[in-house]
Amino acid sequence: MANSASLVAFITVALFLSLAPTPIRSDEVHDLLPTYGLPAGLLPDAVKSHSLSDDGTFEVQLTSNCYVHFPTNLVYFSSTIKGKLSYGQISDLSGIQAKKLFVWVTVTGIVAHPDQNNVEFQVGFLSESLPASEFQSIPPCKSSVSCRGASAILSQANLVSES
Repeated sequence: MANSASLVAFITVALFLSLAPTPIRSDEVHDLLPTYGLPAGLLPDAVKSHSLSDDGTFEVQLTSNCYVHFPTNLVYFSSTIKGKLSYGQISDLSGIQAKKLFVWVTVTGIVAHPDQNNVEFQVGFLSESLPASEFQSIPPCKSSVSCRGASAILSQANLVSES
């Protein structure tokens, strides 16, 4: 009887372990993006977990909200990013904003154009294409962004003389 109780306990534990969610390496999502024709550096390094369903719907959890300085843009990532992934594109995207001049705009889609070596970022019906090379390496997340005053921006552009 003791052997059958041990066997039942072993099977129960094995079944429980097989049903328990397995830890997801944070870099798995960066490995996944290129298999869908997208650059690995579209998401920052602070990925905590992610899920992808059979229909392409995904959710990425970051350790916290963060900012990334790409060469041509400042981008804000919410701690939760959602969308629908298909080959070469992400649609129904939420959780990413880019700063354009003095306004934050919500990025609603991303399309890779490997033949043109660029990535198109959609903001509603508007879009901007950027070189794919900007998104090859995984960028670091920053918890805050330094805000320079107007005088610092103008002096950098040599529009105000420094006193």
